[in-house]
Amino acid sequence: MAHNVQTMAYAGEAPWHNLGNQLPAKQSLDVWAEKAGMNWTICETPVRYMAEQAGALGSIMSYEDQKVLYRSDSKAPLSVVSERYQVVQPKEVLEFYRDLSEVSGFELETAGVLKEGKKFWALAKTGKETALKGGDLVKGYLLLATSCDGTLATTATPTTVRVVCNNTLAVALNGATSAIKVPHSTAFDAQAVKRQLGVAVSQWDSFMYRMKTLSERKVKTHESMNYFLKVLCQPDLQTDANARLTNERALKKVQALFDGNGRGAELSAASGTAWGMLCAITEYVDHERRARSAEYRLDSAWFGQGAVVKQRALDQALQLVS
Repeated sequence: MAHNVQTMAYAGEAPWHNLGNQLPAKQSLDVWAEKAGMNWTICETPVRYMAEQAGALGSIMSYEDQKVLYRSDSKAPLSVVSERYQVVQPKEVLEFYRDLSEVSGFELETAGVLKEGKKFWALAKTGKETALKGGDLVKGYLLLATSCDGTLATTATPTTVRVVCNNTLAVALNGATSAIKVPHSTAFDAQAVKRQLGVAVSQWDSFMYRMKTLSERKVKTHESMNYFLKVLCQPDLQTDANARLTNERALKKVQALFDGNGRGAELSAASGTAWGMLCAITEYVDHERRARSAEYRLDSAWFGQGAVVKQRALDQALQLVS
């Protein structure tokens, strides 16, 4: 579907996806729920079907092992899931940040709904930030997202945003993201997740030390070419002509971003460095990669194939300084 700007909200500067209703700072969670399109609940009912009978209307039967999830406001269906599926409500995602905002200094910055309510999320500043060479500022965020169609566990992810270009990157150390995932087969315990996140958020300094190391690692032309090939061109796709053409376009684009066309590419931290290569990939995924709409690009960059590409880019970059 085309994106619907009524289902997202933001405070401060427009976010990188350029979607949503702008809010003044320090708004209540009720205001966020209204403006982000999250002021509805997920309802459920057993799956029912019509059993046909010859010459008459059939009787209505229920299938108790499955249930239909639907929106309370529009009654629009969201998904059919197992009876054991544990629902997380849109307002629970916002409520997750209440004590983090009141006690720990977090500040909601964006929130919204994707795919007509099948996914929803909120993103808050943690107050942590680090400046690399040349004033290349990176800020810390916490993203909480979930789905009601089984495509995404309830996931809390420490995330960085590079201010000069709004590129996003999940905090990851030792080849794995710091995300905390709660499958929908179990109940979502917000306080338990926050206790686990205490460790993940504390990894900020270690992660940014790695990014500083990348910013000091100069790369040669052949190294950048090999890096982009490894990140964007997977061997199993090379027999597909369309995939090869897509990869060629992507390679040209990221190389141009790295060579000076990217936002912030001229900063000393990024110019000719491994950090600059990583930023070229994240900018491509967040801003340049082909997508049906800005909403679809956001979904991919955070939860889909785009997120996979960015993780691969980080892993490959860190191999250069290991």
